[in-house]
Amino acid sequence: MDKKIIELTKIAVFRQKEIRKTIHKNEWWFVINDVITALTDSTNPIRYLKNMRTRDASVRELFIKGEAQIEPPLALEFQTAGGKQRLLCWNTEAIFRLIQSIPSSKAEPFKRWLARVGYERIQEIEDPELAQKRARALYKAKGYPDTWIERRMRGIVIREELTDQWQKHGVKKPKEYEILTAEISKATFGVTPAEYKKIKGLKRENLRDHMNDLEQLFSQLGEAATTEITKSEYPQGFAKNKFVSKRGGKIAGDARKKLEIETGKKVITQDNYLPEKEFVKLSTI
Repeated sequence: MDKKIIELTKIAVFRQKEIRKTIHKNEWWFVINDVITALTDSTNPIRYLKNMRTRDASVRELFIKGEAQIEPPLALEFQTAGGKQRLLCWNTEAIFRLIQSIPSSKAEPFKRWLARVGYERIQEIEDPELAQKRARALYKAKGYPDTWIERRMRGIVIREELTDQWQKHGVKKPKEYEILTAEISKATFGVTPAEYKKIKGLKRENLRDHMNDLEQLFSQLGEAATTEITKSEYPQGFAKNKFVSKRGGKIAGDARKKLEIETGKKVITQDNYLPEKEFVKLSTI
């Protein structure tokens, strides 16, 4: 087995039941069958899960991409007695949602156990303020200035308010969120997030983690304006919310253009927080 996979794969024990977990996308992912066996003592966890999907709509929803707003289950590689094998896994947020649908006296102890074996997202689900505290600490450790961190935290809140409104007004699928976000960005900055990342020389990094103060401010203005229009007009469905997103972004875009005329400088920059050796200058638009 690949050495990296061995290092990232761990076995945790809940009440004498082994549960395999591995790091994927910088978070823990657990083998679903192991979790079901630990909670139900089922000898056929595959059948148990299939029955759950048949009888429980909330469980079926977890398997439909975009419906429950969580990551879909993935087949990740583990070392087993029979050699390398791909096992169906879920991240801890999805596991948390799954065990809520399992009628077991072990459910609550299992949640507490997850926290003890290093799962922080459960705590964040129950107390969202913890997520912001941890995010602040992470940005601080990476060397971001305090003023930037505070602005970034505010941006996260603004973004959450917007996505909450989209969900209330009939926007459900992750792809729809992506398109609406791109509409706001294009109206605000003249480029989509994908194009914006190329300007900054980014690949998989989070674009907003590499924005300066002005870039963050205009990004926040576009999303906040979209939120306010959505609250006022109650657009239902993807098409109407797309139109509102363009209008919200245009408010920020008009303000950006006026500032650029006054200062003679572009708001969008190639600057980012990548280490110097990872950053390759690209031509500006």
